[in-house]
Amino acid sequence: MSQLTLADLSDKMRDIDFAMLSTHAEGGEIAGRPMSNNGDVAYEGDSYFFSYEQTRTVEDIKRDPKVSLAFQGSKGLLGKPPIFIAVEGRAELIRDRKAFEEHWTKDLEIWFKDGVDTPGLVLIKVHATRIHYWHGTDEGEVKV
Repeated sequence: MSQLTLADLSDKMRDIDFAMLSTHAEGGEIAGRPMSNNGDVAYEGDSYFFSYEQTRTVEDIKRDPKVSLAFQGSKGLLGKPPIFIAVEGRAELIRDRKAFEEHWTKDLEIWFKDGVDTPGLVLIKVHATRIHYWHGTDEGEVKV
């Protein structure tokens, strides 16, 4: 059984565009939704997602910044299962235009037509505190 490093996981996450972001809803339930990673693939423990200020996601994070992310890679070679990655972390809400520009990709205009000038735009930064992965018969944990 091999132990993957954060750099190894970053390489494996390079082709995974969407994650499931889970937050704690108002009544304590778990609320999940798919979020695009905006092409930020040089993963060093932080994930970035754009949203609108007036969303349930943002309200959940304001109330409780503890979140989780779930990633699933594409099917492995020769029928092997894909990699699965579970990230536990803390979310931060960023409302800084310069940060928007650093993490923006043109493909996001499908959801945010005015780009970084979209009214009510917010950047969600998730800083990982623990990462667990399953890759075929290997599994492990990376503390960040």
